[in-house]
Amino acid sequence: MAFFHCRLIAPRPDFARTMSEAERALMGRHADYLRSLGPKAVVFGPVLDPAGPWGLGVFEVEDEAELRRLLDADPTIGSGAGFRYEILPMMAAVRVDAAVHN
Repeated sequence: MAFFHCRLIAPRPDFARTMSEAERALMGRHADYLRSLGPKAVVFGPVLDPAGPWGLGVFEVEDEAELRRLLDADPTIGSGAGFRYEILPMMAAVRVDAAVHN
C-alpha cells in the first residue's frame, strides 16, 4: 500500500469565499464521494492557507494508478469547472490511531 498527499486546486483563488449555490452543491457531492471511499481516504478537508484555501486529501491505495482512477471519478474533476489535483507520493506514513481529531 502507498500513501499520497493530494491538493485539490479550485478554479479561482477566491473560490471558497465566492462559490455559487451550484458550486456549493458540487462541493457537497465532492465530500460525499470522498466519504464513500472509506479507509482509502485517510483524511480530507479544506486548508486555510493565507495564499488561498485549497483541499487536502491523504489517501492510502495500492498504487498511483488506483489513486488516479479514484480522483478522476471525483465530481469536481468531472464537472468541467476547472478543478485539478496535485499528487505527491509520501515517502513514509505512520498511522497513530483511527480516532478523528478536530
